Amino acid sequence: MGLLELLLLGIGLSMDAFSVSVCKGLSSKNHPWRTALTCGLWFGGFQALMPLIGFFLGVHFQSLIESFDHWIAFALLVLIGANMIRESFAADEDNPSYDRIDFKTMLVLAIATSIDALAVGISFACLQVKIGRAVFIIGLTTFVFSAIGVRIGMAFGTKWGNKAELFGGIILIFIGMKILLEHLGFIWL
Repeated sequence: MGLLELLLLGIGLSMDAFSVSVCKGLSSKNHPWRTALTCGLWFGGFQALMPLIGFFLGVHFQSLIESFDHWIAFALLVLIGANMIRESFAADEDNPSYDRIDFKTMLVLAIATSIDALAVGISFACLQVKIGRAVFIIGLTTFVFSAIGVRIGMAFGTKWGNKAELFGGIILIFIGMKILLEHLGFIWL
């Protein structure tokens, strides 16, 4: 998996965290930079940690799934992407925890927004991926998008949150299709 693919994957995975960060920005009245940094660190850290955990879980099962690993990677990415697209059309619910950045609230939100990255990490075990580079790019991308999301939330409201999640889902589906087509012998331009 090349640098551009990892960057696109990082962008796709960061859209859940971006959406939550926009909501954090909406409800943050004070300390905008502290909120942006807090969201960036929590979400970026967990988006980096989860694929690493998934990768090590996947490595243990790699010999059992080697003959059909590309189908697993394809299925996981398409399912994650489709779920993100579905959620982008769901009605927003008022969540009173959006205005807090305490440990418990951020831990729950960071885990919830990074579960998809765990599944991606499992697919990394089936592919030729430099895991250190991958988790760094995913974590950094999510950090940046989360911090920007807080600032956007403060400036523009919830208008962009669902569109970002839709875009992220589409990116993940295209990456899954590319992986499958490459393994089936089709040339990807």
